Amino acid sequence: MPRITKLFNLNDPGWGRGNNNGSEPPRRPRGNNDGPPDLDEVWRDFNNRIGSLFGRKGGGGNGRPGNRGGMTPPSPRGTRIGMGVVALVLVLLWLASGFYIVQEGQVAVVTQFGKYQSTKPPGFQWRLPYPIQNAETVNISQLRTFEVGFRGGSRNKVLPEALMLTTDENIVDMQFVVQYRLRAEGAPDYLFNMRDPDESVRQAAETAMREIVGKKPMDFVLYEGRTEVAIEVQNLMQQILDRYKSGIQVSTVAIQNVQPPEQVQAAFDDAVKAGQDRERQINEGQAYANQVIPMAGGQASRMTEQAEGYKAKVLGDARGDAARFTSILAEYQKAPDIMRERMYLETMQQIFSRASKVMVDTKDSNNLLYLPLDKIMQQTARDVQVKPTALPGASQPAVPQPPARNTGSSSSGNNGSGSNVLSRDRLSR
Repeated sequence: MPRITKLFNLNDPGWGRGNNNGSEPPRRPRGNNDGPPDLDEVWRDFNNRIGSLFGRKGGGGNGRPGNRGGMTPPSPRGTRIGMGVVALVLVLLWLASGFYIVQEGQVAVVTQFGKYQSTKPPGFQWRLPYPIQNAETVNISQLRTFEVGFRGGSRNKVLPEALMLTTDENIVDMQFVVQYRLRAEGAPDYLFNMRDPDESVRQAAETAMREIVGKKPMDFVLYEGRTEVAIEVQNLMQQILDRYKSGIQVSTVAIQNVQPPEQVQAAFDDAVKAGQDRERQINEGQAYANQVIPMAGGQASRMTEQAEGYKAKVLGDARGDAARFTSILAEYQKAPDIMRERMYLETMQQIFSRASKVMVDTKDSNNLLYLPLDKIMQQTARDVQVKPTALPGASQPAVPQPPARNTGSSSSGNNGSGSNVLSRDRLSR
């Protein structure tokens, strides 16, 4: 090693001046030029030093006779040293080829003789060089996207993928997008468990969509069930890919467009309008029913409450009349004459309080007396309004009094004009 260091010392002043092995003093170049050596001389010296490493010496005409070109056979020791140095350099270069860098968002899958060995995280890594080990980087942060039923735009359709059959035997044109990424621990599965993982994801998406749509009616898929269908497709896709051990995580399933086929679009629009009319009429009938039924219920409740109130009133009046009759009967049995007289007076009081005319009949005379109580009461009210305060000693208007019982006057029932007729026959009774 000291010899090798001495041969390739960069501070050696003999570079390019004929000092091939560093043991002789440098020769002065011809002329007065003391500048740096030429590149040709430097390259020639470098070759000579490499040759001397293997036991070869170069000369410029001062070699021994019989040695063509000044060449000497290499020594065995120098040959062994040179071959060792070369082998060491090659081994170091081979080992250095095992260093690699894993970028952020990626992992490296290391295989040994083609078999999975380990997974390396991002950073500066080292593996045994080829062909013992090999490393393949996998991007796990990339969100991969593919389209089913169309390519690039909704007008560029792929009908074999887009047309699907619903449970009510209708055909729908389904276009959707699937986004997925790789799990960090699933990179080996993504590389080795499936031959074409991306195409497997596409086929799993199409299979899951056809299965879910085949279980749903057409109206549900077209209108209110898009979100539910997308969620069910994503779950079913994930189950299929997990069963295959693909190492793939489905992120999103988004339905871009769903409609009936273009060939039956007009007929489908007519059917939709008819369905909307049917729904409108059903809603109108339901609204009318919601209005009439509570009203009828309210009327029935009101009539029931009125009947209950009338029933309670009649029963109460009957019970009250029966109790009053019972109490009167007890008193009547104690004093019949007095009770009869009292009942008559109370009855007359009630009749006269509601009557404005009184007709008085006498037994001995054919004349019928008429007492216009209403006229008298009106005249009295006008006199009171004209003369609110009467003078001392002034005569007060006489208020007609009902005839006494001992005069033989009697009263009859109200004749519809507000008059009462008193007769002696009634009094005698």
